[in-house]
Amino acid sequence: MRTLLPLRLPSPIAATLPSAASLLPALTRVSLRGTPPRANMSSAAAAPDSAAANPAATGEEGRREAVDVLVQYVVLRRDLADAWPLGSVVAQGCHAAVAAVWAHRDHPDAAAYCAPGNLDSMHKACSTVTLEVKGETQLRNLAEKLEAAGVRHKLWIEQPENIPTCIATAPCPKSQVSSFFKKLKLCK
Repeated sequence: MRTLLPLRLPSPIAATLPSAASLLPALTRVSLRGTPPRANMSSAAAAPDSAAANPAATGEEGRREAVDVLVQYVVLRRDLADAWPLGSVVAQGCHAAVAAVWAHRDHPDAAAYCAPGNLDSMHKACSTVTLEVKGETQLRNLAEKLEAAGVRHKLWIEQPENIPTCIATAPCPKSQVSSFFKKLKLCK
């Protein structure tokens, strides 16, 4: 588990603020051992789980308990990416991602995702995946599925035009949400 360094603020301010350790809840580790691979997963996707179950296959890493990666999915509309300037589309994804994290900032997964030790290494314990859908209909359908399943997310609607542009999930364990995104393409 990572330790947090104390906040270093000028003494009058530091005396009135709680320590960083009390602001962030403990990181939750989810064991993937004993979890059977899903029938619809390819053998390549299931390989990391089987390697974790076989310590001899991966050495010391295999002996450690597998940890479920925290992920934030950002889904953009391909039709807008073809019609709008690239910067505008990227800004929409940024708006949705920040809004999703901020709206769920008190959730332990969001706190762990934004922990100081994870911010500079978003490829290990945490990651962001950017995907695309064809257009507004697919985006709204995805939003409905996420809502029905109780997946924390933000459907970003650009104002004042009232155009749904993208979805971002709040950070959550990949194993809990990846099934909603498995058929979507990586954004290119």
